[in-house]
Amino acid sequence: MSIWRTKSIEQSIRDTDEPGHRLRRDLSGFDLIVFGIGVIIGTGIFVVTGRQAAENAGPAIVLSFLAAGAVCALAAMCYAEFASTVPVAGSAYTFGYATLGEFVAWIIGWDLILEFTLAASVVSVGWSEYAGDLLGVPLSVPVGDYRMNVGAMAVAGALGLVGMMGAKLSGRVTAVVVAVKVGIVLFIIAVGAYYVDPANWTPFVPPAEPVPQDVQSAGDRPLTRVLLGLEPTSFGLWGVIAAASVVFFSFIGFDIVATTAEETRNPKRDMPVGIFGSLTIVTILYMAVSAVVTGMRPYPELGVEAPLADAFRSVGADWAGTLISLGGVIGITTVILVLMMGQSRVAFAMSRDGLLPRGLSRTHPRFGTPYVTTLLTTAAVVLLAGFVPIGALEEMVNIGTLFAFVVVSVGVVVLRRTRPDLPRAFRVPWSPVVPALAALACLWLMLNLTVVTWLRFAAWMLLGVAVYLLYGMRRSRLAAPPGRRTAEEV
Repeated sequence: MSIWRTKSIEQSIRDTDEPGHRLRRDLSGFDLIVFGIGVIIGTGIFVVTGRQAAENAGPAIVLSFLAAGAVCALAAMCYAEFASTVPVAGSAYTFGYATLGEFVAWIIGWDLILEFTLAASVVSVGWSEYAGDLLGVPLSVPVGDYRMNVGAMAVAGALGLVGMMGAKLSGRVTAVVVAVKVGIVLFIIAVGAYYVDPANWTPFVPPAEPVPQDVQSAGDRPLTRVLLGLEPTSFGLWGVIAAASVVFFSFIGFDIVATTAEETRNPKRDMPVGIFGSLTIVTILYMAVSAVVTGMRPYPELGVEAPLADAFRSVGADWAGTLISLGGVIGITTVILVLMMGQSRVAFAMSRDGLLPRGLSRTHPRFGTPYVTTLLTTAAVVLLAGFVPIGALEEMVNIGTLFAFVVVSVGVVVLRRTRPDLPRAFRVPWSPVVPALAALACLWLMLNLTVVTWLRFAAWMLLGVAVYLLYGMRRSRLAAPPGRRTAEEV
């Protein structure tokens, strides 16, 4: 009973045709691009941009987005090779299972559950705040000592039902919403450029400033600065790097495209198209928007809840600010939908392998979706978004994503050596150099996250190890003797 046992590529692909656990192949390359843009453009561009410009990078937030996008591009090549070679639901979990062994696969799957569920909950709360601001009515109500966020719960519940009704329907809903929010983003760039004052871009990289001890505790400092014994600072080169580690949250999404590989008609062609297409488009849009917003208003004034809308109101274009708030509500909607889709597919893949109860991997007889995991995911997001103040845990999403990227980058090199015979529609160029650079770049960004984020991440991983040792290791389909299946699989 080895924790390093691997699941063959051939077995993973055969499992996709198992009756009762089969997903419907409805998605095209265009659908994947839409999904990617739909989940990437959201709270990052509407909120994180201004906050990180005000706190860490100043106008150089443009470089932070460029750095984060470059790291994503390195990891994207590894994802594209894996997803086109192993077109199976589960993304990094499935890739890890095929290369690095069951234990690593479990850890990465456990990590993705945290990433997607928490991200969907955080974004749902952000949607509720934008919607409440737009309507002029708070969407949370007091319940005893807590505040129940009714708006966040409602949007998460509704989108969970849409996701259960099929990937194609989700794709159509996402396509409509993406068209609207891309239009809003282009509006911000075009109209905002008219109000740009180049003086606001000077200095482009603000000089480093010490952070007072009473403002930032040791747990809130980047891990690199603690390990190197450096005093906490903001701005300067370290500020640009720290901002890149945080705005990385804005790029979360292209890896979710890989979770839909099993539902894609021609994954060998469409997966690279979807991954690279969505990543390229949003990187350009992010850099343009960050340049415009820091040119419209001095960067110290951008640390507000709705920095883009506020920037337009500061120049007297109140009507534009209202339009942008509406775009924020619309744009964040698809982020929640695709994040929950990604989470349900990861849990579906883990359940089909026996690492979670097999009943969770049942697919709907009509819609062909993993409706059990979708319902459970929806319930978890509804509860977290409604009752838990999770704003402080945003960085947990980043560390989980970066960890997944490291595993996938290493896995590409391992699979090249263990299975050189596999047909690969897309190959990472200059391997193993590019995968190694991808892993190191992701690890560097992880190290620039705060100490408390690392402690929380370690606690979640330890819990995952305990669950695997007590349940998954013994219930795994690979643990059963050849030719036999457990009662749960019948």
